[in-house]
Amino acid sequence: MIKIQDLSFQYKKNSPLFNDFSLELESGRVVGLLGKNGAGKSTLLHLLAGLIMPQEGKISVNGYVPFDRKPSFLADIYMVPEEFSFPHISINTYVKAFSPLYPNFDHQKLQDIFSEFELKPTANLNRLSHGQRKKFLIAFALSTNCKMLVLDEPTNGLDIPSKSQFRKILVSSVTEEQLVIISTHQVKDIDTVIDKVVVIEDGKIIYREDIQDITGKVYFDIVPSLNGIDRIIHHERCPMGQKIIIPAIDGKESNIDLELLFNAIINQKIKS
Repeated sequence: MIKIQDLSFQYKKNSPLFNDFSLELESGRVVGLLGKNGAGKSTLLHLLAGLIMPQEGKISVNGYVPFDRKPSFLADIYMVPEEFSFPHISINTYVKAFSPLYPNFDHQKLQDIFSEFELKPTANLNRLSHGQRKKFLIAFALSTNCKMLVLDEPTNGLDIPSKSQFRKILVSSVTEEQLVIISTHQVKDIDTVIDKVVVIEDGKIIYREDIQDITGKVYFDIVPSLNGIDRIIHHERCPMGQKIIIPAIDGKESNIDLELLFNAIINQKIKS
């Protein structure tokens, strides 16, 4: 579904952000795109959405060149940006105006998500809180049923119950025909919904693994102390003692700690 070959991109007067960058992602996945500030995550999403054009290389999304911005391409991709604004209209008016742009839009799914998020369709978008507007945007995105959904910091502005609702709704809404890319610094918010991790740094992919493969290679645990524990790959202090990553234990799997994994990757303790 996504094929990037030898991508190069830089903003004017800045050093290259991407140089000979390549990546392939298939449908039926929920991918966590992680990286430190300035790593190029948002720029990569904008390139995939066709909002900016690469200087060199090729990008193919659903068989289209994104920057061509063909109507058939735009009808099957939806991006939830980190920053957004709405006209002074009601939710109902917005849906009536923009849902026809997406041939597979599911109005019943939208109403179901509205109920889960406790959103009133008659509400004026610009009178809602930032979190409520973010929930509306997520609900609309999922209801488009686009083949590719791009979510940039989707949980920013959501309270704890809303984050839990987001995870539940996302898992129940996405189909095998879709590819979802989530870029976020709030890694704890997505560790139970993604099935692939891609980490970029300095415009390069430094880690790319399926969640299933990760849990087969390493084991995550919390222990009172490090005494008597061999082969520790990475550890961090926490209120209950130490969070640790050790080599996988035969026949035993653990829940992934995405924040701990990310820190281990950035500190070069774990590599693909």
